[in-house]
This record gives sequence, structure tokens and C-alpha cells, in this order.
Amino acid sequence: MPRRAHVVRREVPPDPKYGSRTLSKFINKMMLGGKKSLAERIIYRALDNVERQAHQNPVDVFDQAMRNATPVLEVKPRRVGGATYQVPVEIRGDRRISLAMRWLIGSARSRPGKTMADKLSAEILDASRGQGATVKRRDDTHRMAEANKAFAHYRW
Repeated sequence: MPRRAHVVRREVPPDPKYGSRTLSKFINKMMLGGKKSLAERIIYRALDNVERQAHQNPVDVFDQAMRNATPVLEVKPRRVGGATYQVPVEIRGDRRISLAMRWLIGSARSRPGKTMADKLSAEILDASRGQGATVKRRDDTHRMAEANKAFAHYRW
């Protein structure tokens, strides 16, 4: 982060198939080694699987999964007088979305299955229903923040 100049946020163009900016950001997060066309192919196949299994608009199911996976609070370590406290803080909007996407992709990658599209579609469906590893991670983060609420006065 520069000390003087303000960082100008670049607006991500919407994805070509569904016209969703969130999906476009998700494709960019999914991409490894600059292979964007491969990431698009995997995600579009996963959304086709979601549509086939849920019988709903796949972008709506994806948005519901993102809402269910998005955290509100997290803990940050704060050192006070030789002791380190886990202080609960609210998360900024762009970091919330970024964490939800990162957790969704990480959970899908670690899931057993054949293809990445299958694993991703299963994780999106689970998250949209409020279950699965991604939602569990969000709940664990919230639980930790709730447990350390006593240290909230150390917030900076």
C-alpha cells in the first residue's frame, strides 16, 4: 500500500456468459498460473452441474452460497503488555467477499472427487444449503470472535 497516493480500485468487467461481476471475480480467484480460459471452463461446467442438480438459476444458487459463506467478524492478534490477545473486529466488505471466495475454492480443492468442476459444484450446492466445509469455516470464525468478545476493547 502506498503511503501518499490513494489506491484506485479497478472495476472488474462482468463475466461473458452470465454478466455477473461476482462470478468474474470468482473466476479470477480460481485461476492458477494465468490460465483464465481453463478457470472459466471449470466454473461454467460447475454451474451447469449446479443447474442440473438444483433445477434453479445457477447464478442465484452461487450468490446464495456466497452469502452463506461470507463472514462478518474475524479475530486479529493484538499485542498488549507482553500478552497477545485475539481481538474480534468487523471485516470490510471487499475482504468479506474475498475470504468467502478463497474458502469456497479451498474447500472445493480439498474435497474428494473426480474433476474440479464436480468438486466445485458440490461445494457450491452445500454452501447454498448452509452446510459443507466453507460454511463450517465461517461458523468457526464467528465462534472464535464471539468467544473473544471480552477483548473487544483492545480494538484499534
